[in-house]
This record gives sequence, C-alpha cells and structure tokens, in this order.
Amino acid sequence: MKIDVNSSEGIVTLTLQGRLDTASVEQATDDIRKMLAKAGTITQLVCEAGRLEYISSSGLRILLGLAKKYPGLRVTEVQPEVYSVLEMTGFTKLMTVERALRRLSLEGCEVVGRGGVGTVYRLDDDTIIKVFREGTTMDEVRTEITMAKEAFLLGMPTAISFDVVRVGCQYGLVYELLRAETLSTCIWREPERLDEFAREYAQLLRQLHGIRVAEGGTIPRAIERERASVRRLRRYFAQEDVDLMLEIIDAIPEGDRLLHLDLQTKNVMVQGGELMLIDMGEVGYGHPLLDLAHVYSAMVLLVGDHEQIIGMPKTLCLRVWERTMEFYFEGESAETIARRRAQIEVAGCVRNFSWLSLSDSFPEELVNECKAHFAERIRNRHDYIREVCRTFGDWKLD
Repeated sequence: MKIDVNSSEGIVTLTLQGRLDTASVEQATDDIRKMLAKAGTITQLVCEAGRLEYISSSGLRILLGLAKKYPGLRVTEVQPEVYSVLEMTGFTKLMTVERALRRLSLEGCEVVGRGGVGTVYRLDDDTIIKVFREGTTMDEVRTEITMAKEAFLLGMPTAISFDVVRVGCQYGLVYELLRAETLSTCIWREPERLDEFAREYAQLLRQLHGIRVAEGGTIPRAIERERASVRRLRRYFAQEDVDLMLEIIDAIPEGDRLLHLDLQTKNVMVQGGELMLIDMGEVGYGHPLLDLAHVYSAMVLLVGDHEQIIGMPKTLCLRVWERTMEFYFEGESAETIARRRAQIEVAGCVRNFSWLSLSDSFPEELVNECKAHFAERIRNRHDYIREVCRTFGDWKLD
C-alpha cells in the first residue's frame, strides 16, 4: 500500500495506491496519521482513490475515522469495484464518494466553438462535449451542471449534461443535442435569414429576462461576481483603472431577473428549429443591462478573432447585434432605444477586461492589447461614461 500527500491552501489530498486490506491497514494508519500531522491546518481532506484496487472492512474503518475527524471528507476517482463496496456498506451516505470518470478521446472531433472557459466539440450526430480549460476544478464543473438544471426548472430551454468525463487532464461535460448547430453557424451559412434568426435570438433574451429569481436560492447574485472579477484585475491593471471599472459596475441597478452572462450566438444551439442554451457556468440573477452588456462585449467589442471565438465574421456579428436589439426593444420609442444602447455599450466595456480574471498567465501581448483598448474605451471617455452611468437607474423593470 502506497500513500502520498499533497497540501495546497488548507486542502490536503491523500493519494491511495494498492490494496487497503488487513495486511496493510496498520502501516497505512500510521502513515496517514504522520502525514496529516505534518500537513498543518486542514480545511478540507480529500482521499484520491483512482489507484486503490481493494478495500477491506479494516480499510473502511480508516475512512470512517477520517470522516469523523474531518467533516466534509471526499473520496474521489473511485474505481467500480471499490465503489460497489462503499455503496453496499452505506459509506456513500456517510461521506462524499465520487466515481472515477470515464475517459474520452477527441481525436478527429469537430470543434464547435471556443471560449475563455473551454472548447466545445461534436462527438457524434447526437452529442457534444464541453471541455473545460486546464485548472478548472470539479466544483466549477458542478456549478455549471447546477446552474443549467436551475435555469431549466425556471423555464429556459437549456441543454442538460448527462455525463462528466475526463479528456486528458481536463474535465468535460457531455450533452445530448441531436443534430444541433450553434446559432453562429446557422447565421453564417444562411445570412439571408439573418432577420429571422435575430428575432428568435431577441425573443430568447426577452424570455430569459422575463424570469424572476427568488433570493436565497442556488442561483447567485450576478453583480457581486462581476465586482469580484474586476477586483482580480489588479494583477493586470493599476488600481485607478480598476476603480473606473468598479464605478461602472456599481451604477448598474439591482434586479431579480435570470441572466446567462455569456449569451453570445456561439452559446445558443439550434435543434429542430428550437434555440437552446449551453455554457451555463456564469448564470446569475440581476438586471438585464448586465447580461446585454456581456453580449455586446462579445459580439461587438471583442478583443480577439470573431470567427474563431464567436463563429462568424465581425461584420456579421455587428449586423446580428443591431437587428437583435431592434427586435429586443421593439415597441419602445427611438429616444428610449438610443439611451438603452448607450447604456449597454458603456456597461459592456467592463466585460472586455473582466474576463482576464480567469487566469494569471495570459500572454503579455494580449494583456497589452487589452490595456490599449482600456485607454481608448474607458479612461479617455471617463466624463461621457460617468454621464451615461447616471442614466442607468431609469431602466425600470416591469
């Protein structure tokens, strides 16, 4: 029996390899006790059991003792034979036990779309898979699954994942989407139908923003996450620049509406004529201004290659945005529409940079490009931005 330990910011992982049986349990108990004593403060204990071949009743007693001493114990990557023992003995009810994930290869798979969080591939005619960027934790994957289910229960046409898998060292979510394509693909292939697609896209946005979310549930308050993302930009921007972005965010009114927060056309799938949402990891509740600002940032202000990231040329993205907003605000006065579009544009400037909070190691060239855009879009227009921010409060929700 071989045991290794790894500690990071209070999270301690014990890696178990071999057979945890009567012959090895005494030595294993002593090794674990010594390793944990040296680990310092332990906020969470994880037993990684991917290479644990067998566990006896005496081995189960070790797990039970750890669960009593460290509430919240997680046993991960459990192989089928060991999982059966833990399930039969009731241990799956006493602690968090996670099965080993099946592994998939993406060799020859078509790329459906790429984003800051991951890449979507088509596995076959019936399924797609979202592969998260390296460093994504299982907790972040679970959040996306939870948000998709919550949005579905609230009435949104949302693709639900039916399997979590491993692709190399990364996590993936598998979705059943029969012969589905992204909205970007459909628009680029049939630009003559742009008005039809833009109207459906606007209706999807209005449907989403018509759903009220009760406080205290699973869905988080979006504006708090937005503030946290901006604060993390101190690694790339001066404090005075971060403060300018926070000034815009703090002006956005409170709201109770369901928000996707990355609802550009690549994250909308078309299946049998119905639009369905994917990429639900950022779902929250708040004011629609924040959601539309995120869409505007991706479709119009994007720092990067529109064809690669959104799935269609920049000129076509702009046309889709323009028509979508005409349909979204249909029935409003020209004055109101002009004011709303100015508000969205100003709020959207922040999203152009807040996505940098996803990583500490973006290429210097990309960071410098963002800084140049910041000067152009925010710092040099601060007086105008402040004036528009004062109007945010007139966007009342029904």
